[in-house]
Amino acid sequence: MTGPTSSTPGPDRQPRAPRLTRADLDALPNYVPGRSPADLARELGLPEAIKLASNEVPYGPLPGVVEAVAEAVAEAHRYPDMGVLALRAALAERHGVDADRIATGCGSVALAEHLVRATCLPGDEVVYSWRSFEAYPIIAATSGATSVRVPNDAGHGHDLTAMAAAVTDRTRLILVCNPNNPTGTSLRRAELDRFLGAVPDDVLVVLDEAYREFVTDPEVPDGLAAYGDRPNVVVLRTFSKAWGLAGLRIGFLVGQPEVAAAVRKVVTPFSTSLAAQSGALAALAQTDEVRRRCALVVAERDRVTEALRKRLPAGPVGATVPASQSNFVWLPLGDRSVPFAQACEARGIIVRPFAGEGVRVTIGTPAENDAFLAAADSAL
Repeated sequence: MTGPTSSTPGPDRQPRAPRLTRADLDALPNYVPGRSPADLARELGLPEAIKLASNEVPYGPLPGVVEAVAEAVAEAHRYPDMGVLALRAALAERHGVDADRIATGCGSVALAEHLVRATCLPGDEVVYSWRSFEAYPIIAATSGATSVRVPNDAGHGHDLTAMAAAVTDRTRLILVCNPNNPTGTSLRRAELDRFLGAVPDDVLVVLDEAYREFVTDPEVPDGLAAYGDRPNVVVLRTFSKAWGLAGLRIGFLVGQPEVAAAVRKVVTPFSTSLAAQSGALAALAQTDEVRRRCALVVAERDRVTEALRKRLPAGPVGATVPASQSNFVWLPLGDRSVPFAQACEARGIIVRPFAGEGVRVTIGTPAENDAFLAAADSAL
């Protein structure tokens, strides 16, 4: 007679369901999207709610984009151009680089993921500042890489000296978010020069410049113009923010040909959709309108920053609203962050809290920003 096997429960054993997913993902936070304003409006019985949580530009699609996308949809039964040749050629001409240095993907966040996949094996290290873009730890973990988080400095920005010191012989990639999401802080040319000079040549430095179009400080360099020719530098850009294509999900990177080619190998086939390619090509024809809209955002950003600094109590540098070079502002409220966001939601304003750290508030229209400041008066 045979006894119970490992797959056959005995009389005192309960059958155990097999685990189908990786155990290490249990400790990984979910990416948190902005709440639906329609849902909040229904909950509060308001005609509408205002969403200032997702860093979207509030002015609608650029001229010609809707028409281009509608025309593309007529071919929705066909696969898109997997090589994204027309868009890559347009981007190459715009930025003065060869098309073989460009790869596209489902937003710049997807390209960051593909870069980690293309450079890291399990156990390799990815260095980034923290707090920075909340997708970075998710990207590293799902690729089997080890996150090395370097705390932000007292001004809520990257501590590049500490980041350079954190590099080991297992480091394969460094993510530098400039301007930084969610704090809006930025890195200037001299400190980036020193940092890049200290990083080993075999470590890839990814300059994530999703908010580049909102930069007004002349000391904050255009990463592509300043560092694009370095063999170990890759620059990420997106159409989701200033170019108003968040709903179409498209971004691009510029790196050395071998790096871009590696990314194109690991990218999900056909992930740059037909609609996204067509919308991006149409958007690129609206450079002057993009600049006009960015100028509106910058003017409101400065106004909201000044207003918030007057509302927050005086204190050390960590308690002040840092200067932003993006289309959002950061309120370093610490333990008050979630209650502040809840108080704003009670007035129909959706902002993005990071528990125990701060609140990110997207710059909207003047009327939306006024509504937020009125809610902030109550919440603070």
